[in-house]
Amino acid sequence: MPATRGWTIKDWQNAYKEGDEPEALIGSLLDRLDSNDTAWISRLDDDGFAQAMAELADRLEMVDGDLSQLPFYGIPFAVKDNIDAIGFETTAACPAFAYTPDEDAAVVARLKAAGAVLIGKTNLDQFATGLVGTRSPYGAVPNAFNREVVSGGSSSGSASVVARGLVPFALGTDTAGSGRVPAGLNNLVGLKPTKGMLSIKGVVPACRSLDCVSIFALTVNDAGAISDIMAGFEPADAFSRKAPAALPVDAAAIRRPGPIHRIAIPEHPQFYGDQQAEAAWNTAVSQWRQQDVEIVALDFRPMMELAALLYEGPWVAERHAAVEAFMAEHEAEMNEVVKGIIRNAGKFSATDTFNAIYRKEELIREIDGLLLDIDALLVPTAPTAPTIEAVYADPVTLNSQLGTYTNFVNFADFSALAVPAGFRDDGLPFGVTLISGAWKDKELQTLASQWLNAHPTALGAVDKPRPKEVVTHRQAVPTIRVAVVGAHLSGMPLNTQLVERHATLLEQTTTSPNYRLYALPNTTPPKPGLKRVAAEGAEIIVEVWEMAASEFGSFVDLIPAPLGIGNVELADGRWVNGFVCEGYGFEGARDVTEFGGWRAFVKAASEGG
Repeated sequence: MPATRGWTIKDWQNAYKEGDEPEALIGSLLDRLDSNDTAWISRLDDDGFAQAMAELADRLEMVDGDLSQLPFYGIPFAVKDNIDAIGFETTAACPAFAYTPDEDAAVVARLKAAGAVLIGKTNLDQFATGLVGTRSPYGAVPNAFNREVVSGGSSSGSASVVARGLVPFALGTDTAGSGRVPAGLNNLVGLKPTKGMLSIKGVVPACRSLDCVSIFALTVNDAGAISDIMAGFEPADAFSRKAPAALPVDAAAIRRPGPIHRIAIPEHPQFYGDQQAEAAWNTAVSQWRQQDVEIVALDFRPMMELAALLYEGPWVAERHAAVEAFMAEHEAEMNEVVKGIIRNAGKFSATDTFNAIYRKEELIREIDGLLLDIDALLVPTAPTAPTIEAVYADPVTLNSQLGTYTNFVNFADFSALAVPAGFRDDGLPFGVTLISGAWKDKELQTLASQWLNAHPTALGAVDKPRPKEVVTHRQAVPTIRVAVVGAHLSGMPLNTQLVERHATLLEQTTTSPNYRLYALPNTTPPKPGLKRVAAEGAEIIVEVWEMAASEFGSFVDLIPAPLGIGNVELADGRWVNGFVCEGYGFEGARDVTEFGGWRAFVKAASEGG
C-alpha cells in the first residue's frame, strides 16, 4: 500500500491512473489517523466511509467511467467545522451549539460533485473568533513544526492536517485572517479569495459581510484548481457575487486588470520584538527585490486604522448577530475569551455603527488613493509566532498581533494569497502574503507560482520537495470601446444596457468638430442621431464605455434601426466604435447641435425650450 502522506492532488490523480482504488487508499488513510489528534473534531466512521464510497461509485457510473468528468475523483479533503456537510454535525467548536445539517454547504457540494471525498471536520477557534487556534473545548491545535507554538487560527485544524500531509487540501474560513495566518505558521499556501467568489451558503457566520471560504493546500496550483471547482455565483447566497466581465480601467492600479509589476511593502513593519520574524522578513524582501517586480515602501497607517475597526469597532456586533439566540441561552457553555469578545457588542450603538461605516468608506477611498500606481501589497503573513502558553497568559493582545497584516483585507475588498517564504533561525516557517484587488486572484497565483519556483520550500511539514509550479498567465479579457451620445449616457433611460453587461465608463469627451446632432422623430425613449458632415460641424459630448468583447454582440442586437454602430472620431483624433444613424433616419429630425450634447437638449426640452 503506497504511503499517501504529503501527496498533492496530482499524486492522488496519478495513483488512480495507475490502478489504485479509492476504497483502499482512503481506507488506509483513515486507519492511520490518530484518535487523539486535536486537529480533528469528527471523522468518517465505518458506515460513513461505506456511504462515501457508494456515492463516489455512483458518480463514476453517471459519467460512464470517464475520470475527466470527475477531476477530483477519490481525492480526500477536510473542512473546518463551521462548514456544513451531510453526515457530520456542525459544532463551530461549541458542543452545545451542534446541529446536523440536511444539506452540504455550497462549496462542499461542488467538491463532491467533482469526485472529492470528505473525510472529516477540523478544529477551530470557537465560532471562528480568534487567530491563535487555542480557543476550543476540543483542545488547542499545535503548530506542525513545534508543538509548543500556536498553529494559528481560527482555521487551525484545517491547516494542521494539510501541513502534516494527511490530506492534500482543506477548507477554512477567513474573516480577519483565519485562512492566512495558519498557512504562514505551517508552511502552507493559504488562498483568501475575493469576497463572494466562493459561496458562504452553509457556513456558520462570523461576520457575514466579511466572511470568505478559504483554501489550505501544499501548492499554489492545487489551491487554484480547488478554487476553480468551487467558484461560481450562488443565487441562494445573498453575499455571492458574479465575477465581472472586465475590471475597471480607471480605478487604482491594485483594482485594475493586468499583471502585477509594482508591489508595496510596509514602510515600518511591526514585529512586536520578534527578531527572528523580522530577520526572515528582511531576507524575503531581499529575495523579492530579485524577482521581476518593483518593490516600494509605503505608509500603511490607513490600512492599520481600517484593521482596527474590526475588533475595536462595532463589527463585533456582527459576530453577536451570528450567535445572539444561542448565546442568550447557552452563554455559560461558551469559551470565556470568545464570550468576552462577543459581549463587547453591547458597547456600541446604532449611531456608532453608522459612524464606523462612514469611516471605513473614507479609509478605503484613502487607501485607493495611496495605491493609485501600486499593483499589489506584500506583507508578513504573521509578524510573530507566540507559544501556546504565552497566548493563554495574554489571549487578546497576542491574538491581535497576529492579525496586524490580515484584518484590513476583507474590509477593503481585496484578494490575498499566503505563501511560504523560508524558515526562521528557530526552525519555524515564515510566510508572506500577496494582496491585490477583488477578482485579481489569478494574477496573485501567477506571481506566487513564480516566487515559489525561484525560492522553493519543502511541502508543509512532510519534508517532501516542492514540485514545480505551473505558471499560467491569465489571458486579458478582450474588450471593445464604444462612444455613446444619447439615451445610453449615464443616468439616461438605456444606460442600464451597458451596466447589465458590466461595461465601465472610461471618460466623457467630445467628438471631433465634424459632427451634427439631431433629435430623431418617433423614437421611444427619445434618441439622437449623430451625423458626420464635411462642413459646419461641431464637437458633440460623448461618453466612452468599455465592455468585454463577449458582451458586445448582445449589446448591438438591442440597437433599433435607423441607429447602428460605426466608427466615430473623437476630439483627440482617436477612432472608436460609436452610434451612427442611417440617412433616412434624419428625415423630419430636429437639428440640436447648438446644445453641444444630448443631455443639455433633453434638459432644455423638459423646461419647454
